[in-house]
Amino acid sequence: IAFDPTPRTISMVAPGILWVALAFGGILGLSRTFALEVENGGFTGTLLSPIARDAFFLGKVISSFVFMALVELILVPVMVVLFDLDIPVILFILVSSLALLAVSLVGTLFAAMAINTRAREILMPVLFLPVIIPALLASVECTEILFAGHGLDNLGKWIGLLGVFDAVYLIATPLCFGLVVSD
Repeated sequence: IAFDPTPRTISMVAPGILWVALAFGGILGLSRTFALEVENGGFTGTLLSPIARDAFFLGKVISSFVFMALVELILVPVMVVLFDLDIPVILFILVSSLALLAVSLVGTLFAAMAINTRAREILMPVLFLPVIIPALLASVECTEILFAGHGLDNLGKWIGLLGVFDAVYLIATPLCFGLVVSD
C-alpha cells in the first residue's frame, strides 16, 4: 500500500487495513477450526451428543470472538504506534466488540455451511463476504471517525447499524445453524 502518510490520509486508510486484516483472519480461523473438527470426527461427535445445537453454535461464536479479539489486541497497538494514532479507547472497544460479534456470528454459520463441501476454502469467503459487508463498512466508518478524532456526532448512526446487524444475526444465526447441521 502506497500513500502519503499525512494524518488525514492515515485516518482514512488505517481503518480499512485493520478491518480487512481482521475479516481475513476470521475467515481463516473459522474455516480451519471447523476443518480440524471434521477431520478428527469431533464435529459429528458433538452433534450426536445431547447438547443443544444453539449452545454448540454460541460456543463456536464465543471462541471465534475471543480469537479475533486476541488478533486485534496485537494488531491495534502496532497500528497505533506505526501510524501515531490517538483513539478514544472506550468507544473503540464498543465498536470493535460489535464488529467482532458480527463477524463471529456470520462466520460461524457460513463455516458450518461450507465445511462438508470439497471447495470449502473457496466457498467460505464467497458466502461470508457479501453478507458481512454492511457490518464491515460500518466498522470502517466508525473506526475512521475515531481515528480522525472529529465528527463524533456521525458515530451514532454507524454504531446503530452495527447494533441492528448484531441483533438480527444473533436471533437468526442460531436458528439457521440447527438447520445447517441437521444433515
